[in-house]
Formats: sequence, structure tokens, C-alpha cells
Amino acid sequence: MDIPPNVTIQLDNVYVRYRLLKSQVRTFKEYAIRRIQGQIEEAEFLALKDVTLSVYRGEVFGLVGSNGAGKTTLLRLVARIMHPSQGRVRVLGKVAPLLAMGAGFHNELSGRENIYINGTMLGFTRKEMEQKFDSIVEFSELWDFIDVPLRSYSSGMMARLGFAVATETMPEVLIVDEILSVGDAAFQEKSLARIRSFRENGATIFLVSHGMSTIREMCTRAAWIDHGEVRFIGDSNEAVDRYMDSVGC
Repeated sequence: MDIPPNVTIQLDNVYVRYRLLKSQVRTFKEYAIRRIQGQIEEAEFLALKDVTLSVYRGEVFGLVGSNGAGKTTLLRLVARIMHPSQGRVRVLGKVAPLLAMGAGFHNELSGRENIYINGTMLGFTRKEMEQKFDSIVEFSELWDFIDVPLRSYSSGMMARLGFAVATETMPEVLIVDEILSVGDAAFQEKSLARIRSFRENGATIFLVSHGMSTIREMCTRAAWIDHGEVRFIGDSNEAVDRYMDSVGC
């Protein structure tokens, strides 16, 4: 079945299963020996259970839920970082994922070097990154630190650099996982302004945040996910209300 023409992200009956060791194993050698001897006990953990949802072109779609609910696993599927154990995930367009602070960064390299490395990971050539470099550093406000090793950066500085690289060119699909919760208020607002401009220009944005006011303001629709299951999909205010009621807030 083809993806509908107005849909950018489509998940159909998606499951993600992890196998967890019930036995304590200290080394790979010990694991291999005990595996051959049939002494390894494993349990199955369902991170996502029968998830079906659609995100429309040009939509800002929110995802809410408690820690461990399955939000990041779902975003990794959409970012094509992992594959489902069962079901189908389809995404149309170039994806720019902002899934974790410092993801893809190398602590021993400078900010300058990391900009070029991350640009390559996003599919840009060296020449293209040279053209984008000044604008990226300007947005991140890190000129004074751009040649300093990343191990000296705070989490907020890494968030600035990662966001600036990933959003220098408007992607067709932008995935944001809590990255806007780090850094000062002025930079958060600047980042939200850039996301708003993407929305106005037709980009599809998948947004996870523990800041319920951000979900209410930025998203037209949202999904509430709980223990790997989607409990509600619809109006973002109702999704937030249902989630908040479930945790007693």
C-alpha cells in the first residue's frame, strides 16, 4: 500500500522488541560459553506495541509521555537509525534528526571539525559546508569556542552547535528530541523561531518535549504514548491533558 500523498511519516502496526538478559554475565567469553551450554536466560521487552500513526506534510506533530514510554525509540525509527521488529515505517524526504545531546560529536575534536563531520553525516559536501560554516557558527553564538575541543563544551553549547548544523538548511523532516530544553532562554526562543519558520515553509516537524507549553504552542496534533502503546492521537491540547491526568498533574 502506497503512502497517502499528503502524508510524510507513516507507521503501520509497528513493534520493537528487545531481548534482555536475565542472567548476570560479566564478559563476552562467559556469555558465549554459557550460551553454548544453554545457561542463558532471556526475557523479551516490547518497547513499542502495535503503533500506527500518520504525520502530515507541513505539520508540527508532538509526542508526549513519561520517561521510558517509547518516545525516543519511535523517533529513532522515523530517523532511520533503527528498524522495527514488525510492521512498517515509511518516511518521505530528507530527515534532519536532533535526537540526543552531542550525538555524532567527537569530544577530542574542535567545534570546527565537528561541524564538518556532522555536515558530512547529513549528506553535505566539504564545499557546501565551507559555504554554510559562518552562518552555522553565527547562529550557535560560539565564535569564541569554535576551535576548542568539544570536551570543554557544556551541554548547552553542544546543543547549540548540533541544532545550528542540523537546521542550517531547511530539511523536509525535522526530528527534535528534548534538545530545546537545554541552553538559555534566549537561545531556546531563537531555536523555536527557526522551527516556526520551517513550519511556515512546509517542513514536517516531529517534536518530543517534556515542556507541555511547547507542545501546546507548537503542535496542532500530538500523540500520547505510554509503555510502548499509543493511548491517544489528536488535538495537542487534549493529548497533553490526557497525559497530565495520567500522571496526576
